[in-house]
Amino acid sequence: MAWVTAAMLTSLVVLALVGPLVWGASADRPDPSAVLQGPSAAHPFGTDNLGRDLLARVLTATRSSLFLALAAVLLGATGGVLLGASTAVVGLRARRLLSGLINLLLAFPALLVAMFLAVVFGAGAGGAVLALAVAGVPGFARLAQTLAAGVAGTDHLAAGRVLGLRRHRLLWRHVLPNIAEPLLLSTTTAAGTALVALSGLSFLGLGVQPPGYDWGQLLNQGLTRIYADPLPALAPGLAIVYAALTFQLLGEVLAGSVARRGPATRTPAPTLAPSGPAEDGLVLQVEDLHVELPTPDGTIRPVRGVSLALRPGEIVGLVGESGSGKSLTAFAIADLLPPGARVSRRTLRLLGVDLAALTPKERDHHLATGLAVIFQNPASALNPSLRVATQLTETARAHRGASRALAASEASDALRRVALPPALLRSRPHQLSGGQRQRVMIASGLMVRPGLIIADEPTTALDVTVQRRITRLLSDIRRDTSAAILFISHDVALVGEFCERVLVMYAGTIVEALPADRLTAGTRHPYTRALVESVPDLTADRGRPLPTVPGTPPDLLSPAPGCPFAPRCPRRQDRCAEEAPPLEDLDAVHRVACWNPVPVAAEVVAL
Repeated sequence: MAWVTAAMLTSLVVLALVGPLVWGASADRPDPSAVLQGPSAAHPFGTDNLGRDLLARVLTATRSSLFLALAAVLLGATGGVLLGASTAVVGLRARRLLSGLINLLLAFPALLVAMFLAVVFGAGAGGAVLALAVAGVPGFARLAQTLAAGVAGTDHLAAGRVLGLRRHRLLWRHVLPNIAEPLLLSTTTAAGTALVALSGLSFLGLGVQPPGYDWGQLLNQGLTRIYADPLPALAPGLAIVYAALTFQLLGEVLAGSVARRGPATRTPAPTLAPSGPAEDGLVLQVEDLHVELPTPDGTIRPVRGVSLALRPGEIVGLVGESGSGKSLTAFAIADLLPPGARVSRRTLRLLGVDLAALTPKERDHHLATGLAVIFQNPASALNPSLRVATQLTETARAHRGASRALAASEASDALRRVALPPALLRSRPHQLSGGQRQRVMIASGLMVRPGLIIADEPTTALDVTVQRRITRLLSDIRRDTSAAILFISHDVALVGEFCERVLVMYAGTIVEALPADRLTAGTRHPYTRALVESVPDLTADRGRPLPTVPGTPPDLLSPAPGCPFAPRCPRRQDRCAEEAPPLEDLDAVHRVACWNPVPVAAEVVAL
């Protein structure tokens, strides 16, 4: 099919280029002695009412017919794709407005819109092209909107937001390359449809006007003779079918290739005070953080009153069951919550800067250069359509105005720091293993020299050996750069080995904060105790079932008063069902939110 399509496309291109040069004179030369003749050796398709050769006119009309159809589809595709794909990078209100506009435009049949606009713009080639372009915008917009919705929730787009990339760069670099294949197919097939529609407008007298002509006008002129001489009417019709079929086949052939974008442009970074730890030595300070998410059934509050602080070079683990609010807490800090989420906090300071006091542009730049996020799934966190070099150098070029050569050099150094060869810069994510992709994600974060690294379950999808490599790598980075690390995981054993302090979350709140070396025998909250006991032990009796935390997490839509863990707690009291316990100090380094904490002595005996 590819060879047949190439031959058909080549024939159209050749006719469009040389047709007017070779047959243009005979196509426009009237011959009163040969008016309205049928097919003959001298005129294979016959002549028109001025004696002009119809074969020459059909061949010469190839250029105008194809050019006008391609112009219409390219204008319509450009407007529609930009309109639909923009829904992936704009805010919630603008997204709703754009979606409503697209739905409204789709309510009108495209052909009727084209005919109406052709009358409004005026009969002629220009009016017909503009009419078809405007009529084609809604279809392309809906397709681009649907495709962009699949990209909008990916981690690599979120990573681009963390880097502080502007919306036009997110659209051009992260959205459009990943939806190019179906758009290319749709554009090429739409070219055939546009050709038929344009010929239809010319057939109705709304398109190309005399003395110009295209296949549609020739079809109209030959229709009056179709019963006496059918070939003058069939010839332009066959040309239309041939060209439309060529574009349809071209779309099928090109469906497997993805268009690549050009090189990125430099964007100078806005000026901001140098980042560093606050005067009290804190890299991150969060107080009383709340997150609300609207749902069809009501508003849920997955994060309630969370407070935490990290110092330079400190590794703090954040553990809890799935749905406890760990990742949402991190995303609230990084400003990566989904549209519609509402965040409130008393204090949120990163590297000594109060984020609430910054303008949106300054906040985006400060987050992009002050913290790095390592996502759980590196396969989706890395843009599949871009090489590793492009994704690593993007940050340096966007925020520090670094040249391409300097950014490439820094990217090579970042890969060496994570024990990867610089040759991988030429690779794409699908050519790397899971561990390599995760290390590339870490190297990408190092390009901004962050003061805070948020690692959102970075070892979950990796085997045990690679997990150890990643945790050792993060430890080395912490030692070399003094960056603080917030390590999110549900693996209590891994957190106990890797982190210095541990924060335990349950139902959106922190229920215990303790040194990591106390996880084994010094936990005081019943939930933390149950998590530790649920860790598999090779020395355990295999004839007995593995310990689990009984019960299920509370319903966030209708939370019960009192301690959220009370229905599952073996130490609950009457007070637990009525009043939620505050997070109180047990000593200088240990805090717990429980009315009846586990006694240390009893716990040690049980162990």
